[in-house]
Amino acid sequence: MTTVVLADDEALLRKALAALLPLEGDITVLAEAENGATAVEATLLHRPDVLVIDLEMPGVDGLGAVAQIRAARPDQVILMLTRHARPGVLRKALRLGVQGFVSKSAEPAHITQVIAALHEGKRWIDPDVSALAVIDDCPLTEREVDVLRVTSKGYSVAEIAAQLHLAEGTVRNYLSNAMQKTQTRTRHEAARYAREHDWL
Repeated sequence: MTTVVLADDEALLRKALAALLPLEGDITVLAEAENGATAVEATLLHRPDVLVIDLEMPGVDGLGAVAQIRAARPDQVILMLTRHARPGVLRKALRLGVQGFVSKSAEPAHITQVIAALHEGKRWIDPDVSALAVIDDCPLTEREVDVLRVTSKGYSVAEIAAQLHLAEGTVRNYLSNAMQKTQTRTRHEAARYAREHDWL
């Protein structure tokens, strides 16, 4: 029996997976989380064999949650669900020790097989995820992407600085560079441009 915590802000998908995974394999869903903060809480409380977590969530995103979980539970096995696997994000997730990547459009039976493989100590990256990650046309640095991702959620420069543990001046520099590279006039336009190009 493999125990799982499911973290995804899309309630319909999360509830569907919670219902279907136990039918597809020997899986028990211990808890569900609707954002990164509750994903951290649920994982540390329930200590699942595998955490299945969405990359893009409000507030603390998947990578932020994984970083916090890694600090407290270095050996936690993690499967990340994603629609967009930019190379920078994939590299960052691998550095954080994420063992598996599956497309959010995957069949529940496939996700179940990957959970079982990760629980056995293997690694898995879906071919369509890795193919997307190889195509790197993004001119932004990882830090510029980070500040734009947080900007797109409506946070102020001070809030971005606090979230990313950076000085406000450093955040402004990253935003300025990103605006130049995207040839936009405001940080919000830059964030929108980057999102439209699948860089966030």
